[in-house]
Parts: sequence; structure tokens; C-alpha cells
Amino acid sequence: MAEQWSSVERLRLIAVLQDCEDQLAVLENIMPNTSMGHLEVDSTCTAHSSVRKKAAQQCQAEGAGVPSDSLAQVEYDRNFVAEVITNLLKELRVTGTFHTLLSTIEEEKERKARIRDFILREEEGRRRTKTLQRELVDIRKEKVVELQRCDEMIAHLKDQLQETKARTELEMKYVSRSSELQVYQEQKLNSMKEKELEAELMRMQQKLEEERCSHIEMERFLKEDQSALEEKLEMWMERYEKDMEDKQQELNTMKNNRASTLAQLQELAKQYRESEQVVIADRVEKENLRREREKEDMEWAAAIKVQSWWRGSMVRQGLGPFKTGKKPKAKEGKKGKKKKK
Repeated sequence: MAEQWSSVERLRLIAVLQDCEDQLAVLENIMPNTSMGHLEVDSTCTAHSSVRKKAAQQCQAEGAGVPSDSLAQVEYDRNFVAEVITNLLKELRVTGTFHTLLSTIEEEKERKARIRDFILREEEGRRRTKTLQRELVDIRKEKVVELQRCDEMIAHLKDQLQETKARTELEMKYVSRSSELQVYQEQKLNSMKEKELEAELMRMQQKLEEERCSHIEMERFLKEDQSALEEKLEMWMERYEKDMEDKQQELNTMKNNRASTLAQLQELAKQYRESEQVVIADRVEKENLRREREKEDMEWAAAIKVQSWWRGSMVRQGLGPFKTGKKPKAKEGKKGKKKKK
């Protein structure tokens, strides 16, 4: 953008901008006064008179239906554009650049952005306000209903309070009468108990006197008994000493007897061990003899069994003297006789 314009281009641009500036000046003169509600035309302006007259007539025909806010915005925009064009013309005449236009446009964009943000926040606030207003209406309705319910509850509680007061008065009367009756009964009972306690006190005093006499008599008896027991204790101590001497002598005698008895016992134990060894040896010898007899009996029985088996085998197989063959009739006759026998 720092590029320099040629002289012709700069003159053309200056001419165009001057024409725009003149048109904005004409527009300023023909703009209606928002406070008075009618059009005011500058009679001193001579340049472009025909254009001004036509614009004034057109604005007079249409200005009655334009809102004042729109006219104010148009006036602000016209002033802004006129100021920008004036500054741009000065910069073009002096330096031939238009940095002022760019910076002014950037500033205006930022201003419009701020205005847009403000408008958005304002709209959001309005929506929030409407929402809160609706909520407030709902809350008011709820509070009205709640107040009605509270009024009904208060009326109900007042009725209950009246009933409770009446019931309380009756209960108080009943309690006062019953309390008086109980006090009277307690007084009667207390008087009777006092009489009983007085009689009991007299009996206890009599018993206490009897106990005191008994105690004195018991103490005298115990003292006499103690003196008799002391005499018996002396006698028993003398007898104890005498018995201890006798028992000590008996103990010494028993110790001597025990020594002699122990020697006899050792001798008897020695004889017992010798006899036990003899008995054990005899038992071992008898056991060996029994085992030998059992062994001989078993061998004898086994031999008989073997002999019987062998004879049976010879008879079944006809071996030796038991071979089969013709035998003499005499022998058969003898066998027959033997069988008959």
C-alpha cells in the first residue's frame, strides 16, 4: 500500500473524492432536522444548486415516513464518511498515499465489533431478563398457592388451638381436683404410716433393751467360758508335751525297727531275685520241653499221614504186595469170613 500513485491517477482520485465530498455536503443540507420534524436547506450553498433542489424535493416527499433513529444513523454515517474523505484528500494532496483511510477503516471495524458484542450482550441480558420474569411469574403463582394453603392451615390450626384450649382447661380442672384428692389421700396414708412407725419404734426400743441385756449376759458367760477354756488349754498343753515325749520315744524305736526291717527286706529281696531266676530258668526249660514234644507230635502225625498216603497210593495203583491177580479160593473164602466177622 506504500506504492506511489501517478499524477494523473492521483488527480482523478482527488476529483472523484471531491465530488463525493460535495454530494455529502448537499446531503448534509437536505437532511431533515430530527428534533423539529421538518427539512432545512442551506440557502447559502450555491454549488450544485439543481442537484440540491432535486434531493431536497425527494427528501421532502419521503422524509415524513423515515424514523428519527434511522435519520440519526444516516447523519452519523455521513459525517464519518465526510471526515474520512476530507482526511484522505489531504493525505493524497500531500503524500499521495491513503494510510489514513486504512487506519480509519480498522478503527471503525473494531468499534463496530465492540458495538456488536455490546448488542449481543444486551440481547442475552434481555433474554435472561425475560426468562427471569417468567420464572418470577411462576414463583409468584406458587407463592400465591402456598399462601392460600398457609391461610387454610392457619385457620385449621386456629380451630385446633381453640379445641386444645378447651381440652386443656378441662384437663387442668381434672388435674387440680385429682391432685387435691391425691394430697388428701397421701396425708391420710402418711398419718397412718407415722403411727405405724411410732409403734415400730417402740418395738425396736424394746428389742434393743432386750439385746443389751442379752449382750451383758453373753459377755459374762463368754468370760467364764474363756477362763474354763484357758484352764483346759493349760491341761492340754501339759498333755501335749507329755504325748510329744512319748511319741518321740516311739519314733526312735520305730526308726530302729525300720533299720532292722530294712535289712531283712533287702535279704528277702535278694532271696526273691534268686528264686525268681530259678523259676524263670525252670519255666524256660519246661517251655523248651513242651516245644520239643509238640515238634515230635507234629513229626509223628506227619509221618503217619505220609505213610497213610503212600499205602493208599500203593493200593490204588496195585503196587508191591497189592498187585492185582488170581488168588487162591481158600484165601477168598478166608476173606469172606473176615468180612462177615
